[in-house]
Amino acid sequence: MRTYSPRVGRTFAALLTALLLAAPAGCRKPAQPSEAYVEAQTRFGKLYAARGDDAFADPELTAIEGLLAQVPANSLDAPAANELRARIEEGKQQARSRQRALEELRGKASEPARMPAQGYGGTPSFPSSRPTEPAAEAEDAGTDAGTAGGAPGIGTPAKELASGFSGCFKQGESLQVQGRGLRDRWELSDSPACREQFATLQDQVLIIEEGKVLALAPRKSIQAVATDGGTPSPAADAGR
Repeated sequence: MRTYSPRVGRTFAALLTALLLAAPAGCRKPAQPSEAYVEAQTRFGKLYAARGDDAFADPELTAIEGLLAQVPANSLDAPAANELRARIEEGKQQARSRQRALEELRGKASEPARMPAQGYGGTPSFPSSRPTEPAAEAEDAGTDAGTAGGAPGIGTPAKELASGFSGCFKQGESLQVQGRGLRDRWELSDSPACREQFATLQDQVLIIEEGKVLALAPRKSIQAVATDGGTPSPAADAGR
């Protein structure tokens, strides 16, 4: 006849409890990949391959970020989704910084530059758009000395001043321009024929930058300054 042992009963109860506790864990669903992440990663890869860093300013990023927000926290792809989200945010910040820098550069380029000369008084200005009417018409007509009424204007190559326009233009003393450095200076010669042919440029100084006419400045606005920094005196060519 078998007898019941309390010790055996306790051991059996403990084993049964352990099995019951372990059962729910065994029934848990394993972490799954996220279809939303796969789509977001694929779309971002194609966008970046096509546009490079410009992709971070593309409106399509909004949809991609929306897909990443749908990735469950317990997904196998959750860490990768977080990394992609952080990369997109960093790229967008860099794109905004580049855009601000570009806008500042464009703003400065659109401002009419003032050109106070070191060694000369006066402040001849650079035109911010097209030159004065006669010069603009001359530019449209061409700079070839053989064309009727052709005269140099903004954008005329300096080499054409030397070889064209009936030889009516000569290179003068260079100007040390504040903020721009040393710049060549051309002007109309004293020949009566030249002054008659290019009457609109008799009192103008052509200032050269990067091999082309950058600005036209009235000669009377340029005054020589004493080398010792003393009181300005009229330029040698003022009143020609």
